[in-house]
Amino acid sequence: MTNAGIARAENSHIWQREEHEHYVEPQWCSQRLFAVEKFEGTIDDPCCGFGRIPASGAAAGYRVRARDIDDRGFAGCEVQDFLKCGDTLDNVVSNPPFDIFQPFALHALKLARRKVAMIWLVRTLPAARWLRDTPLSKVLLLTPRPSMPPGHVIAAGEKPGGGKQDFCWLVWDKDHDGPATIGWLHRDGAGK
Repeated sequence: MTNAGIARAENSHIWQREEHEHYVEPQWCSQRLFAVEKFEGTIDDPCCGFGRIPASGAAAGYRVRARDIDDRGFAGCEVQDFLKCGDTLDNVVSNPPFDIFQPFALHALKLARRKVAMIWLVRTLPAARWLRDTPLSKVLLLTPRPSMPPGHVIAAGEKPGGGKQDFCWLVWDKDHDGPATIGWLHRDGAGK
């Protein structure tokens, strides 16, 4: 209810759940990550979807490898179930399925030689005690709130509006020791 006692319509979408948790982040999320976080070696995205993270990585000068459990049309994508992957990787940068985030992140940490960076819901952090036993080095909050609709919404040409949930990049560094730092990645590049 507004102050005048009249209900105000909320301008939000409720979308049908996407198979394999294929939700699409705005391009700026990975562009900003690559602008502030440095990686050594190849960037591997095991959930490349429409290819936004590999495209941002390549634009930042990195060699990239794109994979996904389904072929979503990104040129050069290898179809593979990441949880069955046994390859040794330099770095993993991804927007993984949130319903299996913990096993996905732990598997990435097992395979990666250097860094892992993954998008996750901020609201899940307080209960994620498993993070204490990992080399988590940074939590980078994304601002303004990005909208991450299901892939079918983007494929249909819809333009998502403001997001309703807070997201962050979790960055693990195999050489990190000590507590994680917190920072912000702003869409327009302001702040860090």
